[in-house]
Amino acid sequence: MPLRLIFMGTPDFAVPTLLALVAHGHEVEAVYTRAPKPAGRGMKLQPTPVEQEARRLGIPVLTPTTLKTPEALEEFRAHNADAAVVVAYGMILPQAILNAPPLGCFNLHASLLPRWRGAAPINRAIMAGDAESGVMVMKMDTGLDTGDVAMAERLQITDTMTAADLHDALAPLGADLMVRAIGALARGGLQLQKQSEDGVTYAAKIEKGEARIDWQRPAREVLRHIHGLSPFPGAWCEVASDGEPARVKILRCEPAKGAGAPGEVLDDGLTIACGDGAIRILELQRAGKAPMKTAEFLRGTPLKPPARLG
Repeated sequence: MPLRLIFMGTPDFAVPTLLALVAHGHEVEAVYTRAPKPAGRGMKLQPTPVEQEARRLGIPVLTPTTLKTPEALEEFRAHNADAAVVVAYGMILPQAILNAPPLGCFNLHASLLPRWRGAAPINRAIMAGDAESGVMVMKMDTGLDTGDVAMAERLQITDTMTAADLHDALAPLGADLMVRAIGALARGGLQLQKQSEDGVTYAAKIEKGEARIDWQRPAREVLRHIHGLSPFPGAWCEVASDGEPARVKILRCEPAKGAGAPGEVLDDGLTIACGDGAIRILELQRAGKAPMKTAEFLRGTPLKPPARLG
């Protein structure tokens, strides 16, 4: 039995869930997303990925700046939705909004709760060296990702995975999970359980100040730091270019054999010594340039021993 739904989401990560709900016959009465922002060379207003898909599907789109006013609540209730589905929406839902749909509001979160509640669970899981991640469906309350959970899917994190890789793997996994959860909700068979009070961690928003690479750290920590911030905001270091330090983002790397002073270039293939062990850089990006493979980068910026990265 299809449900009448409100969908609330903003980035690419949310799009597969919206498409899956529509494909499975649920009636999405309205889509809530963030307002368009200036982007690109011309700084034209750019609608969110969710808004673009919603308009393509002919679903009404709303972009309120707040949900805390009586007018916003009245508008939300007017959709007469059975439930709301929330995926990376980016706005706080007040209690009155959470109470409005008779079956509740359900969030898709990209971690294995209660680990990595908060804004940047994909990045933090990689940066912390976690062996696995996943997606969970949670019935929302006013806490920060503290609601009762219904279903989960797990996924191994390998040392080759960047944040983009994990994002792209979890998005379709989450879409399938939410469809199953909403199907169970429609049948009256969705079971919820409280989150454990053990193992709670918070995935704080990534700050620019933590993006600089610390070559003093062990090689695996450096690798996970780089991959956890790739492609955005990008872990960076300084490279000598024409005698001046130039900032370069490192986007992908792999473990390598070798040892030396932290930051030291060990060979012609951009193997870099860390505090313990070494990594080999595979992909990087100069400021204002497109990402490039190491061989292409070295043609323009030769780096050989005993050069060092700062």
